Amino acid sequence: MPVPLLGTITIEVTLGKPHTFASDQAQVAFTTSYLQGIALDHYTAILHFNPSHLLFTNWQVFVNKFSSKFGVYDMVAKAERKLMSLRMSTNKHFTMFVVQFEKEAYKTGWNYNALRFQLSEALPKHIHDVL
Repeated sequence: MPVPLLGTITIEVTLGKPHTFASDQAQVAFTTSYLQGIALDHYTAILHFNPSHLLFTNWQVFVNKFSSKFGVYDMVAKAERKLMSLRMSTNKHFTMFVVQFEKEAYKTGWNYNALRFQLSEALPKHIHDVL
């Protein structure tokens, strides 16, 4: 799976601006403009020591290389941890909380009953009692 940054950029380069980023090389060039820190250092080292590396001209090679080094190892487990620790505060709007809950829920692949239970656990008592 792509790292969060690469996931966001993947949407941008493949869906948002398909004509602007029609070639793999254009997609890679655009994406590298967002690299920072150790990811940028890694890219620069590859560029310096192996300028003909396939990752400079092949989008999928680039995504695989950077996702394997800098990506979240298990995005489902990360989403599950977030979902299980999520709690609605008393001053938060219910709709905003549900959107936040659903954002993580979609990543888990949990069934309806598991999600329903986790949602009820995350709600404050005054809302839980109404349901």
